[in-house]
Amino acid sequence: MSFAKWIGGAIGWSFGGPIGAIIGLAIGSFVDNLAGNGTPLLGEQQTGRQRRDPYSQRRTQTRTSRPQTQSGDFEVSLLILASVVIKADGKQDQRELDYVRQQFRNMYGTERANHAFKLFKGITKQNISTHKVCTQIRQMMDHPSRLQLLHFLFGIAKADGHVTEDEMRQIYTISGYLGISNKDFESIKAMFYNSTNNAYKILEINKSVSDDEVKRAYRKMAKKYHPDRVGHLGKEHQEGAEEKFRQVQEAYEHIQKERGFK
Repeated sequence: MSFAKWIGGAIGWSFGGPIGAIIGLAIGSFVDNLAGNGTPLLGEQQTGRQRRDPYSQRRTQTRTSRPQTQSGDFEVSLLILASVVIKADGKQDQRELDYVRQQFRNMYGTERANHAFKLFKGITKQNISTHKVCTQIRQMMDHPSRLQLLHFLFGIAKADGHVTEDEMRQIYTISGYLGISNKDFESIKAMFYNSTNNAYKILEINKSVSDDEVKRAYRKMAKKYHPDRVGHLGKEHQEGAEEKFRQVQEAYEHIQKERGFK
C-alpha cells in the first residue's frame, strides 16, 4: 500500500479543519513525488466525499448526528496530540518516540505504522494550535474515543519513566479542551501512578463511600470503559480499551479485598 493510498483511505472527518491543514503541511515535502508517480493525492481519494470538507459540514449537523469516528480519524488525531505531549518539556525523548512507534506497530502493523511515522515526522516540525485541534476533535469525536486518546497520551508521557510538570500540564490542558471532566482525567491518570487511594480514584469515588456506592461506581466505570464503547474504531484499538477496563476491574478487586466484601 502506497503512502498516498493509506492517507487517502484512512481519513474521514479529520481531512477538514485545522487537522486537515496540519496533515497537508506534513505531507507537503513529498507531494510532488507522489503526484509525479500519478498517485491520487489526499482529497482525491476520499471515498464518497469528493474533496468535501467534513469539518465545515458540522454547521449543518445536529449534535445527535455527529459522524462516527473511524480508525483513521482516531489515528491522525492521536499522532497530532502525541507530538504536542512529546514536545511539552522542550525536547523529544527517544523513549517516548519509541513508545509511540511501538504502540502504532501493535495496533496497526509495521507497514501502516511506518506510514504513520512519515506523517508524524512532518507533524512534529509544526507549531500546532492545541486548542483548535482539540476543538475539532471534541466536536467530531465521541466521548469514549476521547477517553481512549487521553489514556494513550498518559502512556506516552510515562514512557521515559517520569512525567514532567510540563507534560502533565499539557495533558491536563488537552483533556479540558477535549471536554473531559476532571473526574475522568483523574481516573485515567490514576491508572499510571501508584498511590494509596488510586483504586478509588480510578472508580471516581472517595474512600469514605459505602460498600454499595463502591459497587455502583464499579458498574458505572465498567460500562464507561468497556471495550465495546470503542468498537467502531476497529479491533486494532481493542487492546488499549481492554487495558482501561482491566484496570477498573483490578481497582474494584483491590477495594473488595481491602474492605472484605464480595
